[in-house]
Amino acid sequence: MKAQPPTPPFDAHHPVTRYHRHSDPEWHWLEQRDDPEVRRFLSDVNETFEQWFRPLGPLYQRLYHGHLARRELAVTGLATPLDHYVYWSETARDADYPVFWRHPIGDDSRWTCLLDLQRLSEQSSFLELGDMTPSPDEQWLAWSVDTRGDEFFDLFVRRLPDGEPCLLESGVAPDLCWAEDGHTLLFCRYDDTQRPATIWRRPFDGGEASCLFEEPDAEFWVGFGKTRSRDWLVIETASKDTSECHLLPAAQPEAGLRCIRPRESGVEYSLDHRPGVFYIHHNRDAVHFRLDWLDEARLLAAADPAGLTWQPFIDHRDRITLEGVDTFSWGLVVTERDHDQAQVQLRLLELDEAHAVTRDAWLPLFETPCSQVLGDNPHFTSRRLRLREESFTTPPRWEEIDLDSGDRQLLRQQPVHGSLHPGQLACRRIWATSFDGERVPVSIVARADLLDGGPLPTLLYGYGAYGQVLDPWFSISRLELLERGAAFAVAHVRGGGDRGEPWYLAGKLEHKQNSFRDFLAARNALVEQGLADGERIAAYGASAGGLLVAASVNLDPHAFCAAVLDVPFVDVLRTMDNPELPLTTAEYTEWGNPAEPDARRRISDYSPLDNLAPAPWPAVYLQGSWFDTRVPYWEPAKLYARLTELASARGPVLLRTDMDAGHGGASGRFEAWRDIARQDAFILWSLGLSDVSTPMDERTTTPAPG
Repeated sequence: MKAQPPTPPFDAHHPVTRYHRHSDPEWHWLEQRDDPEVRRFLSDVNETFEQWFRPLGPLYQRLYHGHLARRELAVTGLATPLDHYVYWSETARDADYPVFWRHPIGDDSRWTCLLDLQRLSEQSSFLELGDMTPSPDEQWLAWSVDTRGDEFFDLFVRRLPDGEPCLLESGVAPDLCWAEDGHTLLFCRYDDTQRPATIWRRPFDGGEASCLFEEPDAEFWVGFGKTRSRDWLVIETASKDTSECHLLPAAQPEAGLRCIRPRESGVEYSLDHRPGVFYIHHNRDAVHFRLDWLDEARLLAAADPAGLTWQPFIDHRDRITLEGVDTFSWGLVVTERDHDQAQVQLRLLELDEAHAVTRDAWLPLFETPCSQVLGDNPHFTSRRLRLREESFTTPPRWEEIDLDSGDRQLLRQQPVHGSLHPGQLACRRIWATSFDGERVPVSIVARADLLDGGPLPTLLYGYGAYGQVLDPWFSISRLELLERGAAFAVAHVRGGGDRGEPWYLAGKLEHKQNSFRDFLAARNALVEQGLADGERIAAYGASAGGLLVAASVNLDPHAFCAAVLDVPFVDVLRTMDNPELPLTTAEYTEWGNPAEPDARRRISDYSPLDNLAPAPWPAVYLQGSWFDTRVPYWEPAKLYARLTELASARGPVLLRTDMDAGHGGASGRFEAWRDIARQDAFILWSLGLSDVSTPMDERTTTPAPG
């Protein structure tokens, strides 16, 4: 970190000095969104950020334009046929947002524009499409959009091909679903804490919405969907560890709901359907989940479905988590995860009319570790499956498999341009030993000519919450770091789902500290195995990943030379103490309820803002968003103010707040890529690589779109 001066001296002109309130040393006043002083403080801090960042401006521009030069800017999405039309999207080279199109099956000369997001974006500084779905007869289109970033969506419908948009609802949740009766649309409304609490059905061609389902328990969120068979609507209400499902005939949305199994604390389940058979995917007495089935006639005839005995189909296994099931007329596609290899794989099960298995086969993996998921497969009877696969070294590709011949057809692969191509990259999976002896998988990718040549400056990424899996993913923007000689590593810590359901359970509630210890163990293993330079490791975490990184830094401030905390969840105790905030009550089963003394103590022991001390923190880049309802802007702002006042960090403490965005950051793709380039410039500076040039730098001197 030689090319940049430290944070401006802490003096009377610094925003933290000018806005400090002696009566509020923890900066809780920043939570008062309507106080004009809050906006002024964030604006002044943004200016301080720009002043510090100005010398990195040329590097930032090279990164941004280098990223654009590597990417396909004019993008045509993969076309998907439904019953009558083929649907796809197109994004112009200089556009932030796509335009959605369709044409009749068999006649690709008659294009109809469904929705032009680029044109809609001209009306607001933020735009996010929540959902978009044609009606079952494909004569109507429904969609939801958020124009602020606060995740309140407006619901529109219009008659195709040329009807005018009609606003049906405002301030609702994003998801939409059509019934099969020709005129009913399902949507969800929030309660006062922005919890999805009620499901409504509304005739789109007139009439008022009526409430279909209401969930009074503040820890439960509601949702809905339709089986691929299109016979049933499934209404689900769930907390982080308990669920309950109700069925509704898709062609009779005015009928009454039928609860299949009343909620049991700690039991999660989901339903799916094939004609004549229902499936239940659950963890009752099966921590890694199992799959059972029941004859449809028996289920519908039962006065009390909860008393029925389901037949076992896929038993519980000790080393495999059954992650999900997709049904088709011919059988099932099962998603399973191997705990020992931390690897997902798809399994085909073909069934005869007697429900006997006639084929049981794994879909081959093109490399390991990799990501393998089902693509868009709307047709229940189709014997051609679409897959999406990628890895840390292979860009996303979409293939279609013929189940009868076994032939694979490559439909599309993301192109990569420029001087560093995927074939010049190498990936390795190592295993770190955590404090308690547990083995933690760590993935690392770098240029193939560098990975075995000695320790590299490294960016270590982690998340570790909600059971979220960090299966390998390819990143074009990451190439800017890799070509300059950095490595990128992922710590698959407990709290995520990388090694199945037990991995998640071992990193939540009373086991949360395992996540932080695993992250530090991953860092140390990279150094011990000669892959990472111990003096040049930066850490990156977003949202709950920001908690992971900040708590790890509190445990070992010398572990990293820099930390990037993007919309970080760092005020854990105070947030979980406030049930009026969005998400809080639903998060009790993830973090704990501070009203319980043991939970309060546990959270207090690791909550980053509650454990700050005059310690030698590394250089810090904090990012917040004004309209973020998941991690409010004040969490990174408080951490910035308090770290600045402590004045003990080894490098600059920086904060940038986007005043036009929500939790996911900027909505337009060019502005989002600028945010990435800005963070990458800081990362390269902290790793001592800001002066390294690449062949792409000479090719990107002319202005690019955006």
